[in-house]
Amino acid sequence: MAASQIHLVRHGEVHNPSRVLYGRLPGYRLSDLGRQMAAAAAADLADRDRPIARIITSPLQRTQESASPIAERFGLAVELDDRLIEPHNFFEGSQMRRALRNPLNWRALRNPSRPSWGEAYSSIVGRMLAVIDDSWETTESGDVVLVSHQLPIWMVHSYLGGIRLAHDPRNRRCALSSITTLERDGDRFVEVAYSDPAAVLAASASDVGAV
Repeated sequence: MAASQIHLVRHGEVHNPSRVLYGRLPGYRLSDLGRQMAAAAAADLADRDRPIARIITSPLQRTQESASPIAERFGLAVELDDRLIEPHNFFEGSQMRRALRNPLNWRALRNPSRPSWGEAYSSIVGRMLAVIDDSWETTESGDVVLVSHQLPIWMVHSYLGGIRLAHDPRNRRCALSSITTLERDGDRFVEVAYSDPAAVLAASASDVGAV
């Protein structure tokens, strides 16, 4: 036996008044709106009437807080896995527009295809597929929720869809508290659904800190 579906859930809006690229910096919690978004994701999963068996999250504060309403809905403990974490980034802690005006930072932009400013796209894909495989194989039945970040989830979407990994971050389809659902098809995973349960809240949200 193995898991039925894998749900990749992005965290909700982060309290980021300085509008920096927060990356892996500690202390970046959900905003009040972010908590509402996380609750919307939990409600969406509950409305599907599917057997959620496990919740596994990145160790960062914003993902753990986003996992909390899901755990409460389904009466489950939250597990942590470092492989779900946000990628490291040269510009972490910076306001991007200001940082890009500084010529000393331009060396970090020398190879957008890798990318040179952070963890290689291929590395992100590898660790995300590993945790997806592991969670599927080690869950006897039911669904698994993996709470992660925009870029790791987008990398899974791109890889499974045969899309080039190098991309313009402004074109990612991975909204705050969105849910990307995978199923196993033979020896590989395929994406079967995408939902944006917090879309009605997004108009007043800020999403400038994602790597």
